[in-house]
Parts: sequence; C-alpha cells; structure tokens
Amino acid sequence: MTGSGFDSTSDEPGAGAFARLKVRADFLRAAKGSRFHSRCFSMQMAAADPGPARIGLTVTRKTGTSTERNRIRRRLREALRLGAVAAASPGQDYVIVARRDLLCEPFTALQADLSRAFDKIRRPRPKGGSRPPAGET
Repeated sequence: MTGSGFDSTSDEPGAGAFARLKVRADFLRAAKGSRFHSRCFSMQMAAADPGPARIGLTVTRKTGTSTERNRIRRRLREALRLGAVAAASPGQDYVIVARRDLLCEPFTALQADLSRAFDKIRRPRPKGGSRPPAGET
C-alpha cells in the first residue's frame, strides 16, 4: 500500500483503477459538470482525458474539527478502495464533497450510496422532461 491508499492500482478484488485529482482547475471543471446529491455527500463529474477515473475529495472546514474532517476523508477513501469505485466510468473526473452526516452513516450504507451515485451520475437526465408537449398525444 502506498501511503494514503487512495491511488489504487492493486490486484485486490473489487478495487477499480482510479487516480487522484490534484489540480484546482480539475476540481473547478468537475463543479460545472453533472451532479448527484445524497444525504452524506454531493458528487460532481466532468469528462476528462482517456484513462482511469480520477477522484478528488473535498471536506470543508465548516464540516467540523480537523479530527472529524480527517475521519471523513479516511472513511471515503476506504469505501472507494473496497470497491465502490468499480462503478466509476474511465475517462471521467469525480469530486466528492462530503457533509458531516457521513460520520454517523453506517459504513455499508456509505458504500452502497457511493456505488449508486457513480451509477446515477453517468446517466444524464433528459432535458425538457419526459412528457410530450401540451396538445400532442
């Protein structure tokens, strides 16, 4: 394991290949892309260069003390490492903006929530709604 365990290129079952977002411009580009909101986090996605999915974590100071923020980051990294990232599309940049509720969320529920977020965010909703215009049947 390499330090943080976030850069996953291991042969562990369920561990997908992903890299870390490090440049501020990549975080800002993802903020303008697709979004998924959950009780514990918000996920943002934008297309990137071909290659493995890249993931960035954001935990702001208003989330809590430094101890709580570090615990939130560790829980997210471990959930991603254990396979939640397997649903991430290659060639996409993802940013996860954590909320304080993530601390009291059961770990298995967090993993399921992350997997569901990866699945939902890659399928954009149709614009203009699903109903035909008024007067057409």
